[in-house]
Amino acid sequence: MARRLHMLGEWDAALAALGPDAEPELRAEIAVDRWFFRIEGHEEAEKAVGALDPSSPTAHLLTARLAYSRLLFRRDPRPDDRAVAEAGYRAVVESGDEKQRGWAEYHWAVLLDNVDENAADVIPRYETALEIATKYGDGYFESYVIRHLAPHKEPVERIAMLRRSLHLRAALGARPQTIAAQALLADNLPENDPERAELTRTFRPGAKELRIGWLLSED
Repeated sequence: MARRLHMLGEWDAALAALGPDAEPELRAEIAVDRWFFRIEGHEEAEKAVGALDPSSPTAHLLTARLAYSRLLFRRDPRPDDRAVAEAGYRAVVESGDEKQRGWAEYHWAVLLDNVDENAADVIPRYETALEIATKYGDGYFESYVIRHLAPHKEPVERIAMLRRSLHLRAALGARPQTIAAQALLADNLPENDPERAELTRTFRPGAKELRIGWLLSED
């Protein structure tokens, strides 16, 4: 139940549905996602991550994601956040868990892309992540990778990748991610394109309902 509520963007309900014996990794993942989408609940997210085995790939990955998000959203960033983020991703890449490595390669690329604005080094990491997503037939993971790889492509391929990301997310019932994909696709279409207007009318009510902070801030 908690996983399903998580996919629907019902983060509070998902956390409430977890019993006392629930997997601590699941609790931490949900809490970090809630923080990332709503930009609220950081203290609870950090506490949930702190309850994990600090040497585990999940702990490294979520610690790095929290550090990255503080930098990205400029929400009380810490002096060592950049170093903490990269160290966490590197630890997961070196852990030997291939699926976790794929996510770490992806998040590392996003760090380079959005914080460092280092376009030269991001493509190989995105492509490695995409290879792993494709190998395992993981459409959810693929939707994340191609969403961020798309801006580095020519317009026709970019729009095709953004549409595929949207369709993958919608098919999987990942509501917050679908709304975010609608917003990004709209932003990449010409201003006079009717599809852009329709996507905008579609995603904004959902973003308000789920309180997706970084989409609402663009209104």
